[in-house]
Amino acid sequence: MTASRITLKLATSMDGRIATASGESRWITGEAARAEVHRLRADHQAVIVGIETALADDPELTVRLDGYSGPQPARVVLDTRQRLPPVSRLVRTAGEVPTYLVAAGPPDPTLSRLGVRILSSMPDGVRPSPAGVIAALRAERLEQLFIEGGGQVAAAFLSAGLVDRLVWFRAPLVLGARGRPAVGDLPMEALSEAPRFRRTGVTEFGPDLCETYERT
Repeated sequence: MTASRITLKLATSMDGRIATASGESRWITGEAARAEVHRLRADHQAVIVGIETALADDPELTVRLDGYSGPQPARVVLDTRQRLPPVSRLVRTAGEVPTYLVAAGPPDPTLSRLGVRILSSMPDGVRPSPAGVIAALRAERLEQLFIEGGGQVAAAFLSAGLVDRLVWFRAPLVLGARGRPAVGDLPMEALSEAPRFRRTGVTEFGPDLCETYERT
C-alpha cells in the first residue's frame, strides 16, 4: 500500500450518470471493470460508502477475486442516524470483516452487539464533516481510503479538497438528464472554484474506459 491517500471511484455512463431515474444501477460497467474495482479495494485499508448507497445496494464491499488471500479492507458507512439495518450484508458479516459506522449521537446497542464499530463523536442529527470522518478513521489507523459512493459523499469530499486520486470508469451508454449524477451539488459559482485534477492514465477494461486523475 502507498502512503496516506484518499481515492474516489466513480462508475458511470458516458454522460456521468450512476443510475437511471428509478435507481437501477446494476450493472453499468462490465465484468472486467468490476474486477478492477476489487483489485483497487485490496490496495486500500477501508472502503467508504454513504448510507443511501448501503440501503439501495445492500453491498458486501469485500475483495472477491479468484485466488485472493490477503486482508479484507474495513467497510465504512457514513450513517449519521445509524439507519443501517441489522439484516444487511454489512452487519451480518461484521464479525468477519471490520465494519464501521461514522454516526452521530450514542451508539445503537443492537448494531454494536452485532459487531459494528460505531464512531460517534457528534451530537444527534449533526452530520460529521469529511475532515471529521477522516480524523475518526485515522484514529483507527485507517489511512488508505477508497470512496465508492454515492453522489453526495463524492461531492462532500471533493468540495472539501480531500480527494487525492480519482478513478473514473465510463461505460459506453448514455442515461440522460433524468439519470442520477455521479457527483451531487458542489457549492461553487465560478469555474475557478471547481476541483481540478491532472489525468495520469487511460486504460480499457473490456468495453469500458478507466481514467485516473491526481489532484493538482
